[in-house]
Amino acid sequence: MSPTMAEFGVLCLTSLFTMINPISIAPVFLSLTSGLEPYQRKQVARKATLTAFVILVFFALTGSVIFQVFGISVHGLRIVGGVLFFIMGYEMVQARLSRTRFDKAEELEAIDAYSHDVALTPLAIPLICGPGAIATVIILMQEQTLTHQMILFVSIAAVLLVTWVALLFASPIMNRVGESGNKVMMRVMGLIVMVIAVEYFFAGLKPIMRDILGIPA
Repeated sequence: MSPTMAEFGVLCLTSLFTMINPISIAPVFLSLTSGLEPYQRKQVARKATLTAFVILVFFALTGSVIFQVFGISVHGLRIVGGVLFFIMGYEMVQARLSRTRFDKAEELEAIDAYSHDVALTPLAIPLICGPGAIATVIILMQEQTLTHQMILFVSIAAVLLVTWVALLFASPIMNRVGESGNKVMMRVMGLIVMVIAVEYFFAGLKPIMRDILGIPA
């Protein structure tokens, strides 16, 4: 049974927001663009979010093709996605920034070598559009009506719009939130990610166990 539009919309927004986590990207964005002018920062923010939007929509639309080519079932992806999300959520609860951690040498090298492409790597990929976000849109796109799929696309656009705003105002946001506030927010998001992970895991495991045990749906 497909979820209602409101339920699915909340699921999409919550899942994507916690996977992308715009607040955690802000300090990395500041460090990577420290040598750029304000107008250049705006260009980088716009290019990064637009690139992430194209990538997420692409994987949402081609997810079923990927399943067919590699013989992957949506139930298997839900189980793997659940495990992946749980690990990510656990790291967030521990207030670890492993997904967005760069040492200073790597940051300076990225700025020097990719001054014009920093919006693509590492901002768009993998910071904004990482494995968790890609797996999320593929899972949410499967076995849904056209209306639900449109809600997913709108949710992707909405979350990336928030991400774009967070990048534009990264400096005042980080000054106001502070390190302690960022850790508290990350822990709360981590709990949400872990709950979503459990739901994904058992949503994939349940039909597989029914097939194994011969129990009708």
